[in-house]
Amino acid sequence: MKVEQIYTGCLAQGAYYITSNGEAAIIDPLRETQPYIDRLEKDGVKLKYIFETHFHADFVSGHIDLSKKTNAPIVYGPTAQPEFEAIIAEDNQVFEIGNVKIKVLHTPGHTMESSCYLLIDENGKETALFSGDTLFLGDVGRPDLAQKAANMTQEELAGLLYESLYNKILPLPDDVTVYPAHGAGSACGKNMMKETVDTLGNQKKMNYALNQPSKEAFIKAVTDGLLPPPAYFGMNVAMNKKGYDSFDEVLKQGLKALSVEEFESAAESAGALILDTRSDKEFAKGFIPQAINIGLNGDFAPWVGAMIVNVAQPILLVSEPGTEEEAVTRLSRVGFDHVLGYLKGGFTTWKNAGKETDTVNRITPEQFASEVKIGESKIIDVRKESEYEAEHIEEAFSKPLAYINDWMRDIDPKEHFYLHCAGGYRSMIAASILQARGYRNFTEVEGGFNAIAKTNVPKTDYVCQSKVLG
Repeated sequence: MKVEQIYTGCLAQGAYYITSNGEAAIIDPLRETQPYIDRLEKDGVKLKYIFETHFHADFVSGHIDLSKKTNAPIVYGPTAQPEFEAIIAEDNQVFEIGNVKIKVLHTPGHTMESSCYLLIDENGKETALFSGDTLFLGDVGRPDLAQKAANMTQEELAGLLYESLYNKILPLPDDVTVYPAHGAGSACGKNMMKETVDTLGNQKKMNYALNQPSKEAFIKAVTDGLLPPPAYFGMNVAMNKKGYDSFDEVLKQGLKALSVEEFESAAESAGALILDTRSDKEFAKGFIPQAINIGLNGDFAPWVGAMIVNVAQPILLVSEPGTEEEAVTRLSRVGFDHVLGYLKGGFTTWKNAGKETDTVNRITPEQFASEVKIGESKIIDVRKESEYEAEHIEEAFSKPLAYINDWMRDIDPKEHFYLHCAGGYRSMIAASILQARGYRNFTEVEGGFNAIAKTNVPKTDYVCQSKVLG
C-alpha cells in the first residue's frame, strides 16, 4: 500500500493517490488529468475509483475528465446529486482497492454531501483519514457556503458539522493520519496550519474546534470571524456538480497564438478582458491599456477568481513567452475556461508594433519615505485585515484588495493617495484595476510594507495575531 499527497500551493489543495496490489484510487483530483494518467501508467496500476469529498467551491475538480479517460467510476457521499453518472455511496459503505479498504463516513456540515474517507490497511487497521473540507489542520470547514442549497442557516450547518466531527471523527484512533483537502491560504477555512499532514491525536489537542465544551460553543467558535466567501465559489460548485468542457479542449483553445491585429480584434469584438500574467515589476514598466495584472508568480488562481468573478468572462492573455500553458492550466483550475488565446511574443510584440501603452506610477520605498507626510498624505493598505492589524504605517487606511469593488467607489479621483500591500503583488493588481476604471491620481510603492518597514516611516507596534485571535 502506498499513499501520496499531491499538493498544489497556488490553491493550497491536496489531492491523494493510493495504490495497493495493482489498483489505485484518486481523491479530489485537480482539473488537468494527464499527470495522473502518466503516473498510473508508470506504476502499472489500474484506477478503480475516483473519490470526491464534496462539490468543491474553490477549484474545479478533474473527476469527469479522469473518469472518461480511465473508465473509473466517480464516488460521492450520501445525498450528492451530480448531473452525471456517479456512485452515490451509503454511509459506512466500504470500497476495496487491491488489499486495502476505503470506508465512507458521511460528515455533513461544510456541505450536505461532505464525506470523509477512512483508509483501512491490509491488516484491517484504520490508518488514514481523507478529511476533505470537514476537518483541516488547525480548523474545520466553513459552514456558510451551502446555506442556500441546504435551505439552512450557517448556525444549523455548524451544528451538523459538530455532530459529524464529535460523533464520527473524534472516536477514531489517535494514530490515524489526517490528510485534508486544503492547507493554509485556502478561503475554505480561517485558521489553518501551514502543515499539510498530521495525526488525529495531535489535532484533538491543537485544533480549537475539537476542544469546545459544548455544541453551542462550537457553533459560536466556527462561525465567528468568517469573511465573505469569494464570489466565484458558487460558479465552481455548479461546474463540479453539472459538468464542464474537456480540459484538453480548453487548453487547445487557450493556446491559440494571436498576432497584434488578431489580439486587438478579439479584444474589441468579444468584450474580452486582457489579463497580464507577468510580474508586478515588469507590468509597472509598461502594459496594454485596460489590462489587469495578476502575476503567475503569486496566488494566481484564487486572485483571478476573486477579482474577475465571472467564470464565463472571455479572457485574452499577455504572458511571458513560454508561460502561456501554465496560465491557461491555472485559470482552468478555478473554472475560467474561456481563454480566447494569447498575444504571440508577449508585450514586447505589442510595444514593437508601435501600439499605445500605459504605465503605473511606481516609486521606491525610499522615495515614499522622503515624500510622504504622515497625517496629511492619504495611504491605502490593501493587505488583509489581519496583516494590517498586526502592524501598519501610521494613519494608513485598511482597504483589503478582496473588497476593491466596494471601496473604490468612495475614492475621490481628485485626491492623491499612496497604495501598498506586503510586497508589491497585490498592490499592482489593485493599481491595474483602478487605472482600468479611470483612477490615476495615485502612487504605488514598490516592495510594499516589507520594504517600507526598513525605512524611517512611522509604524504601529507589532501585535501578534495569534494572541489577538485567542
